[in-house]
Amino acid sequence: MKKDASKKKHVVVIGGGTGTYTVLAGLKKYPVMLSAIISMADDGGSTGLLREEFGMLPAGDVRRALVALSPQEDEFLAKLFTYRFREGGVNGHSFGNLILTALERTTGSFERAVEKASELLDIHDNQVIPVTFSDVRLFAELEDGTIIQGETNIDIPKHDGTLRINRVWLEPKARANIKAVRAIKRADLIVIGPGDLYTSIIPNLLVAGVHKALLETKARKLYVMNLMTKFGETHGFVAHDFLRTLEDYLEPGFFNAILVNTAKPQENVLKKYRKEQAYLIDNYFERMKPGYRRNFKIIHAPLLRPGGFVRHDTKKLAETIYKLTERVRW
Repeated sequence: MKKDASKKKHVVVIGGGTGTYTVLAGLKKYPVMLSAIISMADDGGSTGLLREEFGMLPAGDVRRALVALSPQEDEFLAKLFTYRFREGGVNGHSFGNLILTALERTTGSFERAVEKASELLDIHDNQVIPVTFSDVRLFAELEDGTIIQGETNIDIPKHDGTLRINRVWLEPKARANIKAVRAIKRADLIVIGPGDLYTSIIPNLLVAGVHKALLETKARKLYVMNLMTKFGETHGFVAHDFLRTLEDYLEPGFFNAILVNTAKPQENVLKKYRKEQAYLIDNYFERMKPGYRRNFKIIHAPLLRPGGFVRHDTKKLAETIYKLTERVRW
């Protein structure tokens, strides 16, 4: 028997990219209500081309989240949303991005385009929420004072990738999507991560209304730790660096729990990553600042997907997160 939607726990997943896709694709199979709050700073690939040519808001991460939440994820229409052209005038474009562009131009707004795409993909109780409808760009300042403009240039560094990022910000200031604020306020559990720290996760936290709602919510807060460092973004980071950085944009002690993977990839798999200067994250936590009280619980679980890539396993990750929705205390 279908569980009454009003009785389901409400889980808000904040991020973008592959990590958010993985969480959503797994959790949609459980009796929870899902709201996916998606960052809107991407300017690369198909998304970047559509932004430049049509003034389109970033569609790529929204499209991926829509497909992840679709109950027809493996069916024909969902596959159309993921299809990417490899030749001709549309070379490099995702068909789903083109659909969202067409929907935006026919409905008159990106918000309506996302709603119509949700209907096409048969998404009902769950929802994909762009964090803002402001046309923003991401900026980063490196520790040597260098300023980098654009999510793509931060994500794929055209600089010394060993230099740490001091801070990131959005220009112009972003106005929060009211649906994102409402989702956070009514959430039972907020899941942040996994995902690229500075380009997928933090851009959501830079939107003032969303930031305020996160600091005021009574929901439990979970951070899903990444599996690997990333050259240019998190080079040399251990677990406490990720947590410290997020708390710089939120507040000390924000998270109730941190979920970390305990499974070890095979050496031949890690060897391929070392060529890209990407390394398995050391799940080490230390005292963050003088007087800092570590009031979060560390949850250990084997979350690795078998195979030749270091990825979270969709089923294992979702099962672990869902169990947390049923606990009174962590």
